[in-house]
Amino acid sequence: MTSLLSVAVPFAIGCYALASVLVLVRLIRGPRAQDRVFALDLLYMHAMLVMLVLGIGHGSDVYFEAALLIALFGFVSSSAMAKFILRGEVIE
Repeated sequence: MTSLLSVAVPFAIGCYALASVLVLVRLIRGPRAQDRVFALDLLYMHAMLVMLVLGIGHGSDVYFEAALLIALFGFVSSSAMAKFILRGEVIE
């Protein structure tokens, strides 16, 4: 790992950790259900980005596969939550 990459990876993970803490505050204090759903979307997005940064830092393909799984499950769960908020049921 180059010297620039050894500094950039912890910095990026720290930035994502700070952003995740702020999103958790919005998740807890969100006045509407839409705010909470958006906060959950951002949390899975941050988890996916942290996996990608770790994959770049360690040079392993396993992290990229985990990021892909997080993205797929996050999309399905956020669309299910949006449907539940709109209609009150997930399965018709």
